Formats: sequence, C-alpha cells, structure tokens
Amino acid sequence: MTAADSTVPPTAADTIRVLLVDDQELIRTGLRRILHIDEGFSIVGECGDGDEVVAAVAACEPDIVVMDLRMRRVDGITATAMVGTLTDAPPVLVLTTFDDDKLLSSALRAGAAGFVLKDSSAESLIFAVRSVVRDGAYLDPAVTARVLSGFRRSAPDRTPTTTVSGLTDRETDVLRLMARGRTNAEIGVALRISEVTGKSHVNHIFTKLDLRDRAAAIIYAFDRGLVHPGDD
Repeated sequence: MTAADSTVPPTAADTIRVLLVDDQELIRTGLRRILHIDEGFSIVGECGDGDEVVAAVAACEPDIVVMDLRMRRVDGITATAMVGTLTDAPPVLVLTTFDDDKLLSSALRAGAAGFVLKDSSAESLIFAVRSVVRDGAYLDPAVTARVLSGFRRSAPDRTPTTTVSGLTDRETDVLRLMARGRTNAEIGVALRISEVTGKSHVNHIFTKLDLRDRAAAIIYAFDRGLVHPGDD
C-alpha cells in the first residue's frame, strides 16, 4: 500500500475519498489521472493486491474502494467480501472487462456496490464513482443484462412475482425501479414523489428485507423474478 501524496492540496469537505486497488501500476496511474482533485476526488491510498485492502481501508478511511477483480495473491471478490466485514465498510466499485460476467455475479454476491468496465470513458468512470457514493450502486449498462441473466439462471426455481411480502405496493414499485438501475431522483420522477420520499422508501426496503445496500436489493429483485433483464 502507498499513502496518498502529501503534496495533494487541501480538499473541500465534500471531496470523495478514493482507495485504488489494482495490481497494475499503469491502470492505477490512469485512474489517478481521471479521479483527480479538479473533479472532486482525492486518492487517499493505493493497493497493489487484494491482501492489502483491509489495512488500507482502516488507515485511509475512504468513501469508496475502486477494485480490480483479477489480482495475483488475493482476488477482488475475496477482498470485497473482506471489506464487507468491516464496521462502516465503504462501498466497493469493481473494475472489469467484457469477459468477466461470472466474476461480476460473484462480486455482487460478495457485496460489491456495482461494476464499471475498464475501457469505459473517463466520464463514465466519474459518473459511476459518484453514483455509488451518492446512491449506493452503479451497474454498467453494457454488461448488466448479461450479468443479471446469470442471476436468474443460478437462482432457485421460483414463480415470478409481482408483490413482495412485507412491502407496500409503493415500496414494491420502488424496488422494481431500483432493480432497473434508477437513481433516487429518477425514482421520484417516475412515481411523482419527492427524491426525499423516494430515499425514505429505499431505506424502508433495506430494513424490511434485511438488505445491506442497493446492490443487494437489485440481486433480490432479479432472484425472485420481480424484474427481468431487459425490462424498462
């Protein structure tokens, strides 16, 4: 692990603190250039392998971990699960390539808040990081349908449902929209409610279904046939 450069200028209180985890220095260099202070980010630490992550999170207290999946000693899935055991664990956004569908499914099961492709544009990466910090999840649309199709194939046989026990009709509608990747603001627009009310419904869903975050809610909805890949 390397600490953030001490020459980085002071940042505003709302700057997003990022921990980078990738075993390729070239990739980390590229990420540093994209997630820079002018865009509202501060790279507070870096790890060259998954076995360094837990100590780095404790030392750097990041708002988000940007995690590679394929590393030499400890892979990103294992490292993501390890982060999830920590108190006040930061969300993990995993980096992937197009041929990583099975790894992505496993990463989401391990607690990742979402994924973004390594060959995405700088703007897409910035949007993904901000979305995870703000809304708790981001699933790259280029591979989401394939990954979630894998969830449906691997899930126990269940009769597709239109309701969820314990949720109100409005909360069920919110869960469907979450599973389709909508932000709290977009949920508010779709249901003609305020963003604050939408966020309140999201939190009630987490509590009632004992879900840790937005990514877990997405998995829950697809596993139970509440929504299907390609739904809009």
